[in-house]
Amino acid sequence: MLVGRGPDFGSCVGTIPNSSSGMTRRPGAVGYRPAVQRLGLFVRRFGLDALVVLAGIESALEVVFQHGQPGAPTMATWAAALILAVVPLPLLVRRRFPFWAPATMLLAAAAVSFADGRLMTFSIGTYAAGLASAFLLGNLDDPVRARIGLAVAVGGVAIVVSNDPDAIVGQKVFIPIVFGIAWLAGSAMRARVLQADAAEERAALLEREREAEALRAVVEERTRIARELHDVVGHSVSVMTVQTSAVRRRLTPDQEREREALLAVERTGREALAEMRRVVGALRDADESPALAPQPTLARVDALVVQARETGLPVELSVEGEPVPLPAGVDLTAYRLVQEGLTNAIKHAGAHHAQVRVRYGDGHVEVEVSDDGGGVAASGHGDQLMNGGHGLVGMRERVSIYGGELEAGPRDGGGFRLRARLPVTVTA
Repeated sequence: MLVGRGPDFGSCVGTIPNSSSGMTRRPGAVGYRPAVQRLGLFVRRFGLDALVVLAGIESALEVVFQHGQPGAPTMATWAAALILAVVPLPLLVRRRFPFWAPATMLLAAAAVSFADGRLMTFSIGTYAAGLASAFLLGNLDDPVRARIGLAVAVGGVAIVVSNDPDAIVGQKVFIPIVFGIAWLAGSAMRARVLQADAAEERAALLEREREAEALRAVVEERTRIARELHDVVGHSVSVMTVQTSAVRRRLTPDQEREREALLAVERTGREALAEMRRVVGALRDADESPALAPQPTLARVDALVVQARETGLPVELSVEGEPVPLPAGVDLTAYRLVQEGLTNAIKHAGAHHAQVRVRYGDGHVEVEVSDDGGGVAASGHGDQLMNGGHGLVGMRERVSIYGGELEAGPRDGGGFRLRARLPVTVTA
């Protein structure tokens, strides 16, 4: 029947695009053979058109073969067949005229019923085409036109049934109700499509917001890393500059060329420090004061453990391997990783016990923080540990700067684990 919901009935309604109706080709269809795919596309696009033509042909043949029988139309056979074949055809232009095509079909049926009251109620094909028209009118985008379509559908079929001399009272009431139900079905389908569109739009908006939030987190963390590295690099450049100045002052008067070279190095160092202060100063918040305390290192990891224990969380610390001096940036990153892991265990995981392991290996340092809590996933924080909700994002940024590896997620037996491996070039 024309009113059945096929694989893509919405695509047959000119006002409902395939993408919004959720009835486009499914991802699984890529596994079908091309011929089957082309056939499916053809049926989805032209299936209703074919049914409309078949309805007209069926109605014409029905009146030809049953003309003269009781209840058959009284007009000439050729005229009745021609009218029944033509009446459903306006539905073929429903994509271009989504309101007028089905409305014209119903109004034409009502008008013809005045010439012969039995003609429009005689064939099954015409009845099905009328139901499809009511469905299409209920499926309109414009609610005003849809309500007008309800009046056209119910009023038109009421006229057709009233003009049928063989119709009983029950039919004159029941058949308009059926067409009203068909209109309601089209309206309900449109409402579902609108709900699906709204849900898809909300999902797309949330995805864009998540992407924007992740980008903001990356930018914020990179800014924070830049400020911290400024302190690290600035300290090193300051030491170099001071040492260069001290060496320059110890030169003898006849070492003029050496003095000029060292003076150039000293001057370059001061200029570099000034430029770094200007650049990093632009990255600081207006109410943020410069950090005066030295940057933390792994040598102070025991202080982190003590702080965590003071909150009531038992923490076990183990250091494996021979500690070696680390580059300042790597040292700071390793410290921040431990800080992130412990903060997550205290604030989000609901842990009862935590472990901190620092392993010094050949050419690398590895830090690991594990706990027995519910984990990030259980607490609903996802990629968010601390630092304004972007801890893991920040840790990945830090680790990637030094070419390291980061793992974070639930561990076997329950709990959460944060582990990072950082390559190390041992400094003297």
